[in-house]
Amino acid sequence: MALLKVKFDQKKRVKLAQGLWLMNWLSVLAGIVLFSLGLFLKIELRKRSEVMNNSESHFVPNSLIGVGVLSCVLNSLAGKICYDALDPAKYAKWKPWLKPYLAVCVLFNAILFLVALCCFLLRGSLETTLAYGLKNGMKYYRDTDTPGRCFMKKTIDMLQIEFRCCGNNGFRDWFEIQWISNRYLDFSSKEVKDRIKSNVDGRYLVDGVPFSCCNPSSPRPCIQYQLTNNSAHYSYDHQTEELNLWLQGCRAALLSYYSSLMNSMGVVTLLVWLFEVSITAGLRYLHTALENVSNPEDPECESEGWLLEKSVPETWKAFVESCKKLGKSNQVEVEGADAGQAPEAG
Repeated sequence: MALLKVKFDQKKRVKLAQGLWLMNWLSVLAGIVLFSLGLFLKIELRKRSEVMNNSESHFVPNSLIGVGVLSCVLNSLAGKICYDALDPAKYAKWKPWLKPYLAVCVLFNAILFLVALCCFLLRGSLETTLAYGLKNGMKYYRDTDTPGRCFMKKTIDMLQIEFRCCGNNGFRDWFEIQWISNRYLDFSSKEVKDRIKSNVDGRYLVDGVPFSCCNPSSPRPCIQYQLTNNSAHYSYDHQTEELNLWLQGCRAALLSYYSSLMNSMGVVTLLVWLFEVSITAGLRYLHTALENVSNPEDPECESEGWLLEKSVPETWKAFVESCKKLGKSNQVEVEGADAGQAPEAG
């Protein structure tokens, strides 16, 4: 028994074809939107590629760009099919290709749904790549004279100012690395010598942070050096007083920014997916309604359209059996080829 059977007359078939034609061109615009969103996300990730450890984070924008292009191509073709559907002469050339085309549309809808899920689920990989990338970027902050790394100081400073963050997980991350270049250290100073000698790796570590960690909204002038030394500043207690630095780590700030972008894009992709599913269902109804016209010479006659010719279990069973037959036919061909080679080998 056919699933969701609907009766169509000439007027309904015309309205269905016209409605699908309009929906397909709207889907072309939706494909352009998906392409633009993927391109925007890719540019945003490229801006901060220096603080990202690998290219896994580009999977989502690349996928959005790909499905956007596919949506434009498939829906443009579907619009042409719907335009020619009610002209028997023009429809005849599309008739042999409609079933394969519908199968491609179903596959595209499945891919589109997976891309929408990836927009929500790839937060973990993004968090990992940001954690390692920021950690490595902070190590190279002082290398302003090293080719290939001289830009890292500016990148980190602009990042901390733009996203109002400090360090990887917090401002104390700067206490664990030497972020001041040796070029700006006075090695004749006893304090500098003592700090370098007291460190196993010979690094100059201070309880201070770069200027870009300062919060300009703080009423107090920024305290960026000797943050843990209460006696170095008037009326200051680092354990009780709220510091005039950005307290949020840059990893959390960037993760929140990119996650909100990807979640918004995931919602848009899901809406486009629902629209594409409705178009595919409409194309199936149009296809079956035109196939079941009893008298092609009488355009006014009624016909029946459906989504599936059989019920869902029967359709699935037929699909599995066809896959098995296909596998067996391939196996027979391989065995026949081996048998043909055996006498030659003898």
